[in-house]
Amino acid sequence: MKRSAITEQEHQRVAEAIRNAEVSTSGEIYCVVAQRSDGYFFSSSLVVILSILVISLGVAFLIETWWLTMRLPVFVGAQLLAIALALLLIYALPDIRVRLAPRRWQYMRAHDNALKQFLARNVHLTAERTGVLIFVSLAERYAEIIADARIAAKVPQEMWDSIVAGLIEDAGNERLTDGFVTAIAAVGALLSEHFPVRVDDINELDDHLVEI
Repeated sequence: MKRSAITEQEHQRVAEAIRNAEVSTSGEIYCVVAQRSDGYFFSSSLVVILSILVISLGVAFLIETWWLTMRLPVFVGAQLLAIALALLLIYALPDIRVRLAPRRWQYMRAHDNALKQFLARNVHLTAERTGVLIFVSLAERYAEIIADARIAAKVPQEMWDSIVAGLIEDAGNERLTDGFVTAIAAVGALLSEHFPVRVDDINELDDHLVEI
């Protein structure tokens, strides 16, 4: 997914899409896009250290097989130097950390971030419990839709998964704004089906895309 600032025009497109979607529903839609959901220094460091230890073990066996000798202090010093250089590299280059971190860990961190945003942005505090968060974390190529209790009870997870799949595809093809607009429209259609707009309906959440 492309990691770059979203233009003001793109922000306006998303805000307009949210307003249009909420015209026919009492539900509330909130959108958040994160550049990344974790620094991944410690997870990538663990991967690098374990890899160096495994490689050095293989080198030790080769040295033994070839009837060569290496003093233990020299061997350990070479290991420590390799680890230090590798850690320095991943510290200086954040993009490498994401590539080294296990995918499962990336998804866990992105999911945790989505939950934090759902709570921090008060999506769970709408009067009718009809808030929906559309969340994307670019570095992890991760998207998720979190619906509040009343919506989750009526809309099956498969419907959200289908919308998320389209959003991930669009974001992966550098059409992040288009993906959000399409996802917002689809979420709005589902909400209007189960939670049509009321006469006394008020807008409880801001209609814009938040970048973090």
